[in-house]
Amino acid sequence: MRWLAKALRWLTTDGWRAIDREAAAQRARHGDGYRWLTAVVLLTAVIVLTLQEYLGSRIVFHDLSPPDDDDEHWLLKSYVWWTAWRVGGYALIPLLVILALRGERIRDYYVGFGALAQHWKIYAGVLLLILPLVLYASTLDEFTETYPFYAHANRSPLDFWTWQVLYALQFIALEFFFRGFMLRGLERSFGSAAIFVMVIPYTMIHFGKPMLESFGAVIAGVALGTLAMRSRSIWGGAFLHVAVAFLMDWLAVQQCPDPSEGPCPTGF
Repeated sequence: MRWLAKALRWLTTDGWRAIDREAAAQRARHGDGYRWLTAVVLLTAVIVLTLQEYLGSRIVFHDLSPPDDDDEHWLLKSYVWWTAWRVGGYALIPLLVILALRGERIRDYYVGFGALAQHWKIYAGVLLLILPLVLYASTLDEFTETYPFYAHANRSPLDFWTWQVLYALQFIALEFFFRGFMLRGLERSFGSAAIFVMVIPYTMIHFGKPMLESFGAVIAGVALGTLAMRSRSIWGGAFLHVAVAFLMDWLAVQQCPDPSEGPCPTGF
C-alpha cells in the first residue's frame, strides 16, 4: 500500500507544493503582468459559459430548426450544433484569446505531451479506480435515464459511432478549456489553488446530470487538474474522459430497447 500512499501524496499535498513553487518562480520571472492574464482568463471563461448556455443548447437548435418527422437525423443534427458550440467555446475562443495576448504562446497551455510519458501509470491507476464506480452507476435507473445523451445511439453502428466522435471532440475541447486554458492562465496568480477555482465552473456544467456524477466531478476535477499541471499536458485527462464516456454509453446502450421498439429512454 506504500505505492498508493505515495501516489496520493503526489496527487495532493506534494503535487500542490511543487505547483506552488513553479508558480512563484514564474511570478519572479514575469513580474506583475500575470494579473492582467488572470482577469482576461476569468472574463473569457464567464463569456464562453454564458454563450454556451444561451446559444449553444439544443433548445436553441430546436427553435431555429424545429423537429421534422421526415428527417430521421434531426436529433443527431441537434447534437452537431451542441458539439460545434462546445468546440468553438472551449477551444476556438480561448485559442484566439491566447493569440491576442502579448507574450503568451499556445504551446505553453498544456497542448503538448509534456511529461505525460512519465506519469502514465498515475492515469492508468485513476482509470482503474473509476471503472468500478462506472459499473455500479450503470445499474441505477438514473444512469439509464441519462445516457446515452443521443437517444438513437442504439439505432445503428453509424449512429453510435457518429455520436461517439462528436462526444469525444467536445471532451477534448473541454479538457483544453478547463485543464489547459484556465489552469495555465490562472497558475501564476493562484498557484495550486487555480485547480479549485477551475473546479467550480467545471462542477457546475454537470448540474442536471445525476447528483452522484456532479459530486464525482469535484473529485475528478481536482485529480485531473493536478495531473494536468504536473504533467504539463491535457492529453491524459482527455483520454480518461473519452474512455470513461465511451464505456458509460456502451453500457447504457446495452440496456436500451431493440431499435425496432424505439430509442433509448434518455432524458436528454
